[in-house]
Amino acid sequence: MYFIGYDLGSSSLKTALVSAADGRVVDVVKTPEEEMEIAAPRAGWAEQDPAHWWDCLCRGTREVLGRNGIAGGQVSGIGIAYQMHGLVPLDAQGHPVRPSIIWCDSRAVGVGQEALAALGGETCRTRLLNDPGNFTGSKLRWMKEQEPEAFARTKTFLLPGDYLAFRLSGALQTTASGLSEGILWDFRAGEPAWWLLDHWGIPRGLVPEIVPTFGQQARVSKQGAAATGLAEGTPICYRAGDQPNNALTLNVFNPGEIAATAGTSGVLYGVSDRTGVGEISKFNNFAHVNHSPGHPRIGQLLCINGAGSLYRWLKKQLGPISYGEMNRMASEVPPGSEGVWCLPFGNGAERMLGNRTLEASFSGIDLNRHHRGHLCRAALEGIAFAFRYGMEWMEKDGVAFREVRAGSDNLFQASAFTETLATLGNIPIALFRVTGAVGAARACIVHEKGPDLLREWSASQDYEQTIRPSGDSHALRAAYTLWKNELEKHLKP
Repeated sequence: MYFIGYDLGSSSLKTALVSAADGRVVDVVKTPEEEMEIAAPRAGWAEQDPAHWWDCLCRGTREVLGRNGIAGGQVSGIGIAYQMHGLVPLDAQGHPVRPSIIWCDSRAVGVGQEALAALGGETCRTRLLNDPGNFTGSKLRWMKEQEPEAFARTKTFLLPGDYLAFRLSGALQTTASGLSEGILWDFRAGEPAWWLLDHWGIPRGLVPEIVPTFGQQARVSKQGAAATGLAEGTPICYRAGDQPNNALTLNVFNPGEIAATAGTSGVLYGVSDRTGVGEISKFNNFAHVNHSPGHPRIGQLLCINGAGSLYRWLKKQLGPISYGEMNRMASEVPPGSEGVWCLPFGNGAERMLGNRTLEASFSGIDLNRHHRGHLCRAALEGIAFAFRYGMEWMEKDGVAFREVRAGSDNLFQASAFTETLATLGNIPIALFRVTGAVGAARACIVHEKGPDLLREWSASQDYEQTIRPSGDSHALRAAYTLWKNELEKHLKP
C-alpha cells in the first residue's frame, strides 16, 4: 500500500508516492513542468486560479500512479500541504467567486493596520499571537469592502489546501492550524477569533467545519476519484500549510528545533512552547501541526518574500541558462561578490520590514570588472543576508539557533547561498533529500503511529550532509555590514 502527498506551492504542485510500510519514496511528480504564473492585475497584487491547482493535482496523480503501475485502490491515505495565507472564497455551488488572493499579495496591509489600531496590540498579542497583518482574514475583509458583489455571493472561504481537499472530497473543511495562519484563531479561547470576524463584519457562518490536522478528515468522492484515478473512499488524513509541513518533513516538532526553506520565498520556522510572545509584527506565531491547548507548540515563522523569486527573475534576464549554471558561476566568485550587493526584495510587502514594499536592486557594479557570475553571487548572498537579518530579530525574541534543517533543493542547492548563511549565522545547516510532498504523504501515519516514526524514516533515508560555518568569515561579514547599512537607509521614512 501507498500514501500520496501533495505540496501546492505558488510555482508548482508536487505529488509524491510513498510506501506506507517504510516511508520509502517511490516517485515525485512536478506539475506543471514550467512554473505557474502569478497574475498581478495591479501593483502589489498576486492572484492565481484555483482551477489550475486542481488541474495540476489531477494530472500529477494520474502520472504518478500510471508510470509506477499503481492502482488507485492501493493508495491508503492522502496528505496535503499548501501555500499559506491564501483566500479562496466559494459561492453556494462551490465555485470560486474570484481568483485566489495568494500569500504574497499586499492589498490588505491597511486592513490589518486598522484592526491592530482598533483592537489594541495587547489583545492581538495575547489572543492572536500576531497583529492581524496582511493575511487571510484581512484579505477577506478587503474583499467585503472593495468587492461587495463578489463578497455577497461568498458562502464560505477556504485556504488553498482546503480547496484541494474540497475538490477531492466535496467536504468544506479547515483546521485550527490553518485558521491561525490566517490570523483567525483565538489561542486563549481555543476557537476561531469570532470577535475579530465581528469587528470586520464578516458572518461567522463563512467559517467552514474545523477538523484535526491528523486523522481521517474526509474521503475521496466519486467525482474526485473520476478526476484523479484514486479510489472512491480513499481517506484524506492530513493537511497543513507548507511551512509547518516543511518543519514536519524535517522532523521539527519540539522547542528549539528550526526548519528553513528557500523556494519562491525564504522562510525560517522555529518551534516554541510559549504562547506568551513578544514580537508580533516582524514574524508570525502559528499553531504548529502538533499544537494542542494543553501542549502548546507554536511555530514562529519569518518569511522573506523576495528569495527564489529574485533568483528566478535573474534567470529570466540571463537566459537561456539553468539554475545549475548560475550556481556554478556564483561559486567561482569570491565571498562578498567583489563589491556587488543586492537587495532581494520586490515581491510584495515584507513583513519583517514593517510591511514595507521595497524594490529589488543591484549596486556596486563596475562595468569593467563584474560579470554574470557576480550578479548570481550577489543575488544569493543578498538572499542569505536577508535571512541573517531576520534571524537577528528572532534571536531578540528568544529563538536560539543551534542547527537549521532544510531540504537540499531550491536555493539550498547553491553553495554560495548555503555557506553564506551558515557562516553569518554561525550555525550548521543539515540538508535532507526530501520534499514537502513526501512529508505530507508520510504524515498520513502520524495519527496511528505518532511522529517518532517520521524521524526514523528521515534519518535512515533522507539525510545528505551538514554545511558548517567557514573559518574565514571576514569578507562576508564586511559585505553583510554594508548590506545592512544600505537596507536601513532604504527603511528610513
